[in-house]
Amino acid sequence: MTQENLALSSVDETKAFGEKIGQKLPSGSVIALYGNLGAGKTTFAQGFAIGLQIQEHVGSPTFKLVGEYEGNPHKLYHIDCYRLDKPADFIAIGGDEYLHPEDGVTLIEWADKIEPLLPKNLIRITLKRDPENANKRDAEIQGIAFKL
Repeated sequence: MTQENLALSSVDETKAFGEKIGQKLPSGSVIALYGNLGAGKTTFAQGFAIGLQIQEHVGSPTFKLVGEYEGNPHKLYHIDCYRLDKPADFIAIGGDEYLHPEDGVTLIEWADKIEPLLPKNLIRITLKRDPENANKRDAEIQGIAFKL
């Protein structure tokens, strides 16, 4: 599996990173986002939505679990698993349909909560905040070749 590392020095760079990937992915893609609170997962998702030409504000779907957005060239299914206790909770809300999207791409925050359910051919992105600079992030990308 391809793995790359990327240093992001600002919120704008994190959004630009998401935007570039959003522009690149075909329908049917699934991205699993990993990182602690404040690591930049939602900022990445906002940039990703820009890459899909989504006009709506994309925030954290923590309380509604799934946000669906019409984009171009395809839809975005933005999922936040933070409040789930176990993978079965994801299945109970009909989440399995988002793991193989035919008409869009699925972006999953807190993907570690449903790890056993994730498809094998997904893109994994881990964001880590720099402990010495709150604006800096390190991104580890697996499953896609990426150049910013």
